[in-house]
Amino acid sequence: MATEEYRSSYGLDRHGFHNLEREYWNLTTPALYEQAIRFREGLIAHLGPLVVRTGDHTGRSPNDKFIVREPSSQDRIWWGTVNRACSEENWELMYQRMMAYFENRSAFVQDCYAGADPRYRVPIRVVTEAAWHSLFARNMFVRIFDPDQLRNHVPEFVVVDAPNLQAPPGFACTASGAFILVNFGAKMVLIGGTRYAGEIKKSVFTIMNYLLPQQNVMAMHCSANYGKDRDDVALFFGLSGTGKTTLSNDSTRTLIGDDEHGWSDDGIFNFEGGCYAKVIKLSPEGEPEIWNATRRFGTILENVAIDSNRRRIDLNDASFTENTRAAYPITHIPNADYNGVAGHPKHIVFLTADAFGIMPPIARLTPAQAQYHFLAGYTAKVAGTERGVTEPKATFSTCFGAPFMPLHPTVYAKLLAQKVEQHGAKLWLVNTGWTGGPYGEGSRMKLAYTRAMVRAALNGELDDVPTVTDPIFGFALPTAVPDVPAELLQPRNTWADPAAYDARARSLVGLFHEYMEQFEDAMSDEVKAAAPKVS
Repeated sequence: MATEEYRSSYGLDRHGFHNLEREYWNLTTPALYEQAIRFREGLIAHLGPLVVRTGDHTGRSPNDKFIVREPSSQDRIWWGTVNRACSEENWELMYQRMMAYFENRSAFVQDCYAGADPRYRVPIRVVTEAAWHSLFARNMFVRIFDPDQLRNHVPEFVVVDAPNLQAPPGFACTASGAFILVNFGAKMVLIGGTRYAGEIKKSVFTIMNYLLPQQNVMAMHCSANYGKDRDDVALFFGLSGTGKTTLSNDSTRTLIGDDEHGWSDDGIFNFEGGCYAKVIKLSPEGEPEIWNATRRFGTILENVAIDSNRRRIDLNDASFTENTRAAYPITHIPNADYNGVAGHPKHIVFLTADAFGIMPPIARLTPAQAQYHFLAGYTAKVAGTERGVTEPKATFSTCFGAPFMPLHPTVYAKLLAQKVEQHGAKLWLVNTGWTGGPYGEGSRMKLAYTRAMVRAALNGELDDVPTVTDPIFGFALPTAVPDVPAELLQPRNTWADPAAYDARARSLVGLFHEYMEQFEDAMSDEVKAAAPKVS
């Protein structure tokens, strides 16, 4: 297999690799398929997707991620329960272990960019022991097609991924055999002990979230699309399961990206060149763009059930995990902007999947309310989504992505507030969770209603609609939305027992107040006043 044409003159020896058995440089998608099948890493399903298993780790391992405490970055990092420190000594121990592990083994190399805007993109290199992880990197980041550019590629950051290498017993920077170690000084990330490919993607996101705010560029965990032109941009912030990918994939609008973006003085740009979508119970009626992408050559399907004889997939089967995933290049989405850049947002939507049935299905926010809820990053987990979760559980993740935000949350909150003020974006909150009661009693908001509410907001159809003030959150609630029953718009009215609603609301408000105490000193009086209240 000829790979020399795409080999960078900046070789792997620059990163400490020696005595490798074979180096596979920047293989194309078909070539990576061949190697994945050769090494029995997966199965090719009907119509061409590659189906793989990730073993025990079917999601991220936040307790196994550490940032190296080193001189160049230690004074900037928001140290605590999210960003935990790994010593330079422990980093060196694992680095040497990783380099020794790769000796006499093959390595797959993908040279690419993080960031679609040439002014802010970061040249990266992903070195993996698995062919399908190399394909994942090729799908997720901005590809380089010019052989001359590949030959002259010099990475600013390197991700080294060895799923079969476990952390040694007693190693301090892990809670299990898995490890994700980010070293901003060495400009390297080490990943091992986990086959979940999302660790590669989120490690690069962490890097961008560290670098860009220092250039006055807002780094955001959000999807983005635009309407009639590139200046009609909408952002969708949200944690996993809130609908970020689903709502940004809208046949009436053009997708920019489904997960990670920057906001510079010039506008929005995608960090990635692909999408990583949850696909459990995906339907061709509700999410046709993503559903079609799961049936394309080049798509990776993680932990999706497959009939090994007929090679047909079953997206409704959660026997391996609820967190089944598809990783595919953005070119698999027909109504996407492959350049990944657009203007400044006109609308910003905060998504929550409130399993308690308290949050309104759509509301207009003031800038102060937006700052408060951006810092809160609220959603809820429901029974069955995680081991041990037997009833709805409130989850707060600052900036809608705390595990990937190495700087203090107020850095991102202030940047967002400045850009909202400068460009006048309209601010919305959308609850894709429960109505008429909590999980187990009420019902999940229908996707058709949520799409109708979001489209009405983005098209300006709610600008002149009369509103009422939500008594708990202070939001402005529209009294009418086209194609949505009016009784759904005020959550208390959907409950059979209003007293039960009030009791559950008081409980949720208490959780908000408890979480936000940590930011008390950093919030202005106006933002503090935006906290929810129950009389």
